[in-house]
Amino acid sequence: MNPRAGTTGTTPHTLAFVESPVQLLNVLEWAHAHGLGGQETPGAGFTLVVLSPMDPMTRGQLRRMAELAREEGHAVRWEEARGGTTAPFRTIGGLSRLLRRAERVVMGDPFSRYVQLLLTITRARDLVVVDDGTATMEFVAQLARGERLVRWHRKGGRLGPRDVLFAPVSSSARRRLTPGEKRRVEIFSSMPIEEAPEGVTITPNGFAWTRARFGPPRVAKGADLVGTSLVETGVVDVERYLEAVRALAKAHGATRYFAHRRESTDKLHRLAGETGLEIVRPELPLELIARRGPIGRMILSFPSTVVHTLPLALAGTEVRVAVCDIDPAWLTEDASPRAQGFLSGVTGTARDVTRLSAVSAV
Repeated sequence: MNPRAGTTGTTPHTLAFVESPVQLLNVLEWAHAHGLGGQETPGAGFTLVVLSPMDPMTRGQLRRMAELAREEGHAVRWEEARGGTTAPFRTIGGLSRLLRRAERVVMGDPFSRYVQLLLTITRARDLVVVDDGTATMEFVAQLARGERLVRWHRKGGRLGPRDVLFAPVSSSARRRLTPGEKRRVEIFSSMPIEEAPEGVTITPNGFAWTRARFGPPRVAKGADLVGTSLVETGVVDVERYLEAVRALAKAHGATRYFAHRRESTDKLHRLAGETGLEIVRPELPLELIARRGPIGRMILSFPSTVVHTLPLALAGTEVRVAVCDIDPAWLTEDASPRAQGFLSGVTGTARDVTRLSAVSAV
């Protein structure tokens, strides 16, 4: 199949860039909230560019989400953006004309170097940032304080050699994401935003499209547990994490573990063997999986995006979401000094969830 199948020859009014299934889901939620596309309004969509990663599980979820986007009337352009050393140059070169003519650009990850490079090309007057998980909270805070854009789990404040080389591009992206006389910036988010930068429009994401399109789910007895990539990002020690999952599953009778798309195969094999949990690799973002059902009466999670999104997606059902705190003793020596505060903030600001104390992991 032509990787760019589904594109149109017309200049798009709106051009969206996504690198993950959650970003794509939130672009569809943003489009629904703004009356763009939809099965009732064919031809009213826009062009959505998938900057595909190499991870097989992520690619699979993105392809399924791309199908849903096409069903909603949006054109999808699939870019093998990381397929070799020349791929970024081909991708950026092939998109430059569309970028220069787009009137509005929607993006899911302003921390992405790919997205920051693309922002140096666009002349769009309207820029929209949709959720890429809890990182949106950190992005908004950094933008409000005028700080350089850096992911929360990065250790320390020193710039590495690649950061130094990329610093001019990152600074340019931050300036372009700052509203001004000729530029409007919207943040479409389900996250709690307390430090909104002056001039930025905040639009709440209530997952209306998800609820309208899927469910309500069949609710099963027992509990389901949601996995996290905190081990893979170097924040939480793997042995502590395994013991915490085992204790949490035992305490609440969980039988299934929904794996995060970035969790390593080795870790998941150990989880299955040591906890007896059924490991589920979702083919769609968990918000859609839960909404379609069947889903447990309780969903257990560590601090992550889903403690903010699942209560919205499952509004009106009897499913409860519970979040377990991260014990500071679980953090690795390489964890960023900001990690504990950020994770506590994710938990503390979650609405309509049950808070659980950190389980014993010794």
